Amino acid sequence: MRGILPGRLVTVVDVKWFGASSVELTYKDPQGRLGNELLFRDREASIEIAETGRPWRFDGDGKQFRLVSEAHRIRLAHLFDPVLAVHTSIVEPLPHQITAVYEEMLARQPLRFLLADDPGAGKTIMAGLLIKELLARGYPSGEPILLAPGPVL
Repeated sequence: MRGILPGRLVTVVDVKWFGASSVELTYKDPQGRLGNELLFRDREASIEIAETGRPWRFDGDGKQFRLVSEAHRIRLAHLFDPVLAVHTSIVEPLPHQITAVYEEMLARQPLRFLLADDPGAGKTIMAGLLIKELLARGYPSGEPILLAPGPVL
């Protein structure tokens, strides 16, 4: 109800009528403290029932909820799949590439690396897996990911 306490809503706990012109109102204030007041008909115009909504609703957009929950699931996927980039990529990395990315580079963050290997050894695949894992794990946006042009990545 509005109008019992100045500027605050109260929750009615109990009402007892005394004749036709007065009521004893027991209420809780926003802090949960109980209060008791005798109200007469002359205050009736200043008191109104305040309708407040529930803190939750079940009439939201189902498609939007599914989209948000799927985005949250994807954001946390690296916690449940230790080689997420491998499983979500089209490439099939070789064992030495997986070892380099997951056992050496990711374990030593935020160290800097020079990824150098023989021609055709898959440096581009390793760099791609590392970048994909860093992005999935929420790599700090203030830290740049630098790739050198040419044969050394």
